[in-house]
Amino acid sequence: MPPTAAKGVADENLRFSSWKFAQGREFLTNKMLPIGQQEEWRMKTCGFHPGNSRKGREFLTNKMPPPAAKGEVMTSRITGTGSCLAGTCVTNDWLSGIMDTSDEWIRTRTGIRERHLVKEETTTDMAYEAAVQALEQASVAAEDLELIVVGTVTADHVTPSAACELQARLGADRAMAFDINAACSGFLFAIQTADAFLQAGRFKNALVIGAESLSRIMDWSDRSTCVLFGDGAGAAVLQPAETGILGYDQGCDGKKGSALLCVNRKNHNPLTDEEQIVDYVHMDGQEVYRFAVTTVPASIQKALADAGVKAEDVKYFVLHQANLRIIQSVAKRLHVPEEKFPIGLDHCGNMSAASVPVLLDEINRKGMLEKGDKIVLSGFGGGLSWGSIVMEW
Repeated sequence: MPPTAAKGVADENLRFSSWKFAQGREFLTNKMLPIGQQEEWRMKTCGFHPGNSRKGREFLTNKMPPPAAKGEVMTSRITGTGSCLAGTCVTNDWLSGIMDTSDEWIRTRTGIRERHLVKEETTTDMAYEAAVQALEQASVAAEDLELIVVGTVTADHVTPSAACELQARLGADRAMAFDINAACSGFLFAIQTADAFLQAGRFKNALVIGAESLSRIMDWSDRSTCVLFGDGAGAAVLQPAETGILGYDQGCDGKKGSALLCVNRKNHNPLTDEEQIVDYVHMDGQEVYRFAVTTVPASIQKALADAGVKAEDVKYFVLHQANLRIIQSVAKRLHVPEEKFPIGLDHCGNMSAASVPVLLDEINRKGMLEKGDKIVLSGFGGGLSWGSIVMEW
């Protein structure tokens, strides 16, 4: 193949779309080979030419992955879960010794009694521990993973991503790996992303993680914010199945993004003399509360409608653990008993993307879930963003 003929046309090992081939045909016609040689070059390189639709269809049929047969793979399901909390448990009483607060003040406003904070461990450390548990429960070897998606806002490095670091730690050399930054909705966004890959037939084994070391980005002199958050990681293995994820809803309202904000590094290049200042999480608690108590019930109702499931048929609603009052309000607006809303924030605090998968793993390992149970997962927070999933266990 002439070296310059590569532009616009992929080699014989790549899948072709009609657009790509059209670009290649135009390139060859206008730039390169004489008419008599173009036909021979196309057939040698591509296996067909645009003028022969039958051969084109045969090429695409032979090269592309076949679509899933009806009833074979319709969705994906969770086959294993895992979780890991940071190693140091910090109680409200302990915090009252370093700032102007008390156990009563925190507990009555949030429902939180304690949280776990990192000391020497990292986000990747906790993600790894949760992943190992999930893989073991799902009976999936790390080398068989094809996709790793991590929801996090506190990866250990700007680059490489937490997912890439986890891939290396697990030895999952075959897996494509990337992070999703959707804050407290991160695990839900990651689940829906992995589900799309599985439904497309691209992969069979996906690992989804929500992992955070939020204590690293807190202002520990701001009692209105820092007392709310904790560190941890939760994991789930997804595999193709005939039943599992039944419906979902997700969305964002970037206009309200400043309600939960943490500024990244500011410009510090030679063109500026601006001082480099490290920023921490800022939250407008009232704005986030108003957003949550209206948006979350609506999102769950949309997901239920998408799944064709009634709220009364759901066994558990596994919500992001931001605040007990928010969870109680959501239950009331959905006309669902609070007993259907498991609680983990009392001993974990708000772990952003890790909240939902950690709580899911807790109720799973307690034997609270049985095959065929219908559950709802819902996350909401920074962005502002939200996501809800209805699934059959």
